[in-house]
Amino acid sequence: MSVLPIEQIEQLRVGSIDFVSPNEIRAILDIDAPDAVALNAGTPRNFPRVNSYVLVICDNGYLVGQVEWLAVEHSPFPKRKGLQDFGLIDLPFPLRKLSLNPVGTLKRVSKQGRDNYKFQRGADSFPTIGASVLLPTDHQLRSIVESGDNRRVVIGHSPLANNANVAIDPDRLFGRHVAVLGNTGSGKSCSVAGLIQWSIEAATEKGKEPNARFIILDPNGEYTRAFGPKTKFKGRVFKVDAGAEDHQLKVPSWFWNSSEWAAFTKASAKVQLPLLKRALRAMRNEEFELHTNLDLEIKRFLGTILVAIKHDKSVGSPWAIFPRPKNVLERIICWRKSIGHYQGRLGADDKRLDNLFENLQKYCDDRDDKYSKLNASVDEIDKLILNIADSFGAFGGDEKDLFPKGEDIPLPFEGDNLVSYLEALAQQTGNEQHVEYLIARIRTMLADTRMKPITNDSEKKVDLAEWLETYIGKDVGEGKEGEHSCVSVIDLSLVPNEIIHLVTAVISRIILESLQRYRRLNNVTLPTVLVAEEAHTFIKRYRDDSENQDVASICCQVFEKIAREGRKFGLGLIVSSQRPSELSPTVLSQCNTFLLHRISNDRDQEQVHKLVPDNLRGLLRELPSLPSQHAILMGWASELPVLVKMNDLSEAQRPHSDDPHFWNVWKGKDEDGKTVARKSDWKSVVADWQKG
Repeated sequence: MSVLPIEQIEQLRVGSIDFVSPNEIRAILDIDAPDAVALNAGTPRNFPRVNSYVLVICDNGYLVGQVEWLAVEHSPFPKRKGLQDFGLIDLPFPLRKLSLNPVGTLKRVSKQGRDNYKFQRGADSFPTIGASVLLPTDHQLRSIVESGDNRRVVIGHSPLANNANVAIDPDRLFGRHVAVLGNTGSGKSCSVAGLIQWSIEAATEKGKEPNARFIILDPNGEYTRAFGPKTKFKGRVFKVDAGAEDHQLKVPSWFWNSSEWAAFTKASAKVQLPLLKRALRAMRNEEFELHTNLDLEIKRFLGTILVAIKHDKSVGSPWAIFPRPKNVLERIICWRKSIGHYQGRLGADDKRLDNLFENLQKYCDDRDDKYSKLNASVDEIDKLILNIADSFGAFGGDEKDLFPKGEDIPLPFEGDNLVSYLEALAQQTGNEQHVEYLIARIRTMLADTRMKPITNDSEKKVDLAEWLETYIGKDVGEGKEGEHSCVSVIDLSLVPNEIIHLVTAVISRIILESLQRYRRLNNVTLPTVLVAEEAHTFIKRYRDDSENQDVASICCQVFEKIAREGRKFGLGLIVSSQRPSELSPTVLSQCNTFLLHRISNDRDQEQVHKLVPDNLRGLLRELPSLPSQHAILMGWASELPVLVKMNDLSEAQRPHSDDPHFWNVWKGKDEDGKTVARKSDWKSVVADWQKG
């Protein structure tokens, strides 16, 4: 039997509106409204309940309100609903009331003859006093919680919405950065792992891996268990002490830019920093090598004379008035002698310089006569330029090599060469006493056995293109079967404290800059997600007024740049932290989605409250009492704030962040009676420790 709409509304009615403002609406519950479990919506449901949803009839559908608080007030007279109630005595009567935060509008839309609902954030009209408050049906609840387009990845369900699925749009979640915040043990790390795993699984088609890229900065070594090479995700793991299935963590010192070098060496801005930048420029331009092979030496010489003769042509020296053509001729005579010298060193079998020598000789011979003109024609100079350029190319030269490189271009050099050049530069400028500490810091880093495996690539040279392929990932189908992986785990747990911020900063900056150049060359982005676990370690707020910034500040500035600009280049950021109050305000303000687990610290709660509108702060008051695995999802990736119970992960899929089992170790057995042994083998610990 069909039910008329007006009858259905009456069945779902639980109260009426008695106060309306733009950010708060209050309602009086009917005397016969449910006080524990509601049955009138079709299925048993807890009502009334803080943070649950109700509907209010308004002009263009239903206003969706979220319950902020419940209270009882004493009415001076009983609220009569009909003749049957007029026998009640006029005594103070308790009435229940609730406060609602308006979160959006639910409109009825018809599709294929069936009534459906569409939820929309915001409200363009508010109810009047006396408007009915209704319980939403299961269908309406699902329309509210499951609203939005492209909800491709299911991350959990909502206990307050009859366990409706909570799904997210990956473009919204990762494209504008997400912050996962919560106390230790609240399920934060599992949520981060889950977001990655569920996204990859949802994007995986039968027989085809997704072209996804997730890079996890893991300071505690937790994520190898969830994403390592032995899991179904076959992730690449980078460690200081790499095993057979791991990759050696490599961030060679020539990757570092001048700011990172300055922060690590604590170079003073007035004297040391200019010398350091000058030395780095020399290294990038190969102006100083302890051991230079002959081909490289000839290439540099040819590059120098090529620039010189192009300059002469641009200013018209070969055909200008005397004595400028004579000066050009004298230079070319010197070049011819040098080329002849190099020919002798190369040997008779090497013909790469023969053609150039002959043309230089011809140019000189044409002007050897006492009465010959010294001026040259444009055609003669162009032929010389072409000959020099051909010889330059024969020795591995390129047109771009002619321009000086900046100190921040990632071109390889030896650390020992940098030290030697700095020493020579200090002697030349009379600043030996000012750079002594600077050079000592660099020498210490080069000699430190703990840092060498990471920063020194003298034994096996690192190629930047191969490094990017390994750390960010190759295309699907490239390489050996099973070699492609969507996840890279960078285990920072054994990185020395002196360089952990530096290593993190360099890796993150290189990833950002490589994606910037990818977009510039291809006019499209390569979507990549960078995960900062324990982000308060790397993205700690700092004082911007200090003259000489330390490595931690430089590291934070890299993440601030990623937060501000990463979206344009396809780089998303997942910030995971238990101390939001210690995070950089710039990074937090750029996060458009928040997944909030239990937060009990008052300073951290205050920081989170600043990130949300005033009318939603009632929802956040539940943060201190949230159980594990529960979180509040709010922001750009969710049409409305919703309490979500995250999907379960098996033990093998969780990060290795379990609480220590004190009782089982004390007793020597677990709940199933299995032996739990822990031997204090301190000799092995000390032996490993003292190895460095």
